Amino acid sequence: MKLWLPFAASAGALLAVASFVGAGWDAPPVASEQIGFRGTGMYHHRDVETEAALKAANIAPPAPWEADPTGDKASALYQNVQVLGNLSGDQFNQFMASITEWVAPEAGCNYCHNPDNMASDEIYQKVVARRMIQMTQSINVDWKAHVAETGVTCYTCHRGKGVPAQVWSASLEPKPAGNMTSNRGGQNVVAVNAGKTAMPQNALMDYLLGDKPIRVHSTTALPTGTNTVGTKETEETWSLMMHMSESLGVNCTTCHNTRAFNDWDQSPPQRVTAWHGIKMARHLNVNYMQGLTPVFPANRKGPEGDVLKIGCATCHNGVQKPLYGVSMLKDYIDAVAVKGPTDVPNFSAYIPGKTEVLGGAATSVTQP
Repeated sequence: MKLWLPFAASAGALLAVASFVGAGWDAPPVASEQIGFRGTGMYHHRDVETEAALKAANIAPPAPWEADPTGDKASALYQNVQVLGNLSGDQFNQFMASITEWVAPEAGCNYCHNPDNMASDEIYQKVVARRMIQMTQSINVDWKAHVAETGVTCYTCHRGKGVPAQVWSASLEPKPAGNMTSNRGGQNVVAVNAGKTAMPQNALMDYLLGDKPIRVHSTTALPTGTNTVGTKETEETWSLMMHMSESLGVNCTTCHNTRAFNDWDQSPPQRVTAWHGIKMARHLNVNYMQGLTPVFPANRKGPEGDVLKIGCATCHNGVQKPLYGVSMLKDYIDAVAVKGPTDVPNFSAYIPGKTEVLGGAATSVTQP
């Protein structure tokens, strides 16, 4: 009698259990909510154990004080105020104090400014900050189809860090060994921006920087020859969808009806909001982030030398509505909820230590 068989089976079972328990694996408590018709699989699942941490990480900070909109304008009080000159002196100082806490709470004002010459643009962070303020104004004014009246501030992305935690860039690491492995199409590695799956690791380059078509779903059961996309394009789309799902902490059913993925009329309204979000992220990366490439030093770029870019996670940070839908705009309406000057310096000719005047020529930082 082969008595070793049951012992081997028992040992295998114990090993399997140990591999999960010993490695820190657990089965989290999951709360499910039906969000569609019964039998369609339209459910939203939440990991209860992570909710407390997410709520603690998504609290909107209060304004340091209520600013007085009256009085002399910042453009008359301070030198080289190019975007926020319409604010009163008190509004300007309130916003500067808030940005310091949002972006550089430890470094303080010196993160962007030379304390001996606050008007100087010699520190690159100040040049970037001016452009990012313009970007924030554009989001709140031009992209209401995505951000609605809630809007965004610098804190939405930065959360107390000079560089937002959730940004992305091109990555070719690890480099292929060569020969037949030299072209792996960005797959067979951990795709950090696609839920740490083996989906194409650089799919965001195609969709949140380029405008590659996302829809690959055929509308017929049998091939007709009209849909020429294949497995590669499909997996790239999955990579984007994984990124969006992980960024917002939601399932596919938040935007799609699982019985008719292709049909907009049967999809939840969030699909339209997400569509505008994709277009917005692409617009911001093309028109704001890429142009700043000459300004950023090498240590502020990705491994392939491209500028760090915006993804869904940059604002959402794991929740469907950034900061759970709490709006910070009421305290900074004149700063980021209206558009100031929209001119863009010629950053391709950027010279550190020169003040780039919006719509004008560069001037020396020593000038008023």
